[in-house]
Amino acid sequence: MVMLLTGGAGYIGSHTALVLLEAGYDVVVYDNLSNSSPESLRRVERLSGRSLTFIEADIRDTARLEQALTEHAVDAVIHFAGLKAVGESTEKPLAYYENNVGGTLSLCQAMRAADVRTLVFSSSATVYAESDEMPLTEAAPTGRPTNPYGSSKLMIEWILQDLYAANPDWSIAILRYFNPAGAHESGEIGEDPNGIPNNLLPYVSQVAVGRLEQLSIYGNDYATPDGTGVRDYIHVMDLAEGHLKAANAIARASGLHLWNLGTGKGYSVLEAVQAFERVSQRPVPYRVVGRRPGDIAQCWADPRKAEAELDWQCSRGIDDIMADAWRWQSHNPQGYRDSER
Repeated sequence: MVMLLTGGAGYIGSHTALVLLEAGYDVVVYDNLSNSSPESLRRVERLSGRSLTFIEADIRDTARLEQALTEHAVDAVIHFAGLKAVGESTEKPLAYYENNVGGTLSLCQAMRAADVRTLVFSSSATVYAESDEMPLTEAAPTGRPTNPYGSSKLMIEWILQDLYAANPDWSIAILRYFNPAGAHESGEIGEDPNGIPNNLLPYVSQVAVGRLEQLSIYGNDYATPDGTGVRDYIHVMDLAEGHLKAANAIARASGLHLWNLGTGKGYSVLEAVQAFERVSQRPVPYRVVGRRPGDIAQCWADPRKAEAELDWQCSRGIDDIMADAWRWQSHNPQGYRDSER
């Protein structure tokens, strides 16, 4: 079975490519490398002992997408491609709508033309309305997200719901996942953002390895136990395995499915920093700064629906996340750029 991964050279995409290759899928990665490196794919091939196909192209290029789907006889698509920084999205909303929403329209049009009707979409917990009720089930209300990144994900969900209503022969999985973190246990692939990281764990690990002077904690006045934001940190390998389970599930029959992928437990920013320091034995100096636009106080998942319907659950805890994140960063102080020099 041939699986095309848009954005497959990125953080979650590369880990999912590895899991798919190890499971026997043939993998085609379609990525414009705007926030990723081809070195991740070389390492995926080395780890899996298998080759994949790489196409460097933009998700908004409908004709090139259709060509890729047809030439490689693709059976299904996992759609990761898109811009993903919450804070940046508040500064560049049009870029987020153009890339994320426009890119998804291009993908669906190309899939329709190539008669490929099986799609796993990488959505986000940011689509849920801000709430004091935790954990969040799939039935929790969505709302006007607090940032354009979340809005773009919710708009895509609406598009896919309308697509399925009009074309019930499609098979679509929408995966709302929480805060991906960690790295492959080998230390060979991990999160390698451009510039100052937007996500907590790469920021923490870059401070620990000496690339950054100190961590900025965005706000300590939230209505949480220690005042810092609480999130559900899910190991990227658990997340990648969730995509495999979802792809297998929707390959069997048409339908529209929605699943949370999370651990069901929230950790504050300070708790996460303390866990990293404990596991890595490295200090992480930090300073508290103002809240970041688009952030909310707390968010964690109720993952029971995915556990029941996909036979999937997280097997790695917070200490595993921190140990693997540190192994990746300490082995690759400059990320994939260490290998590109």
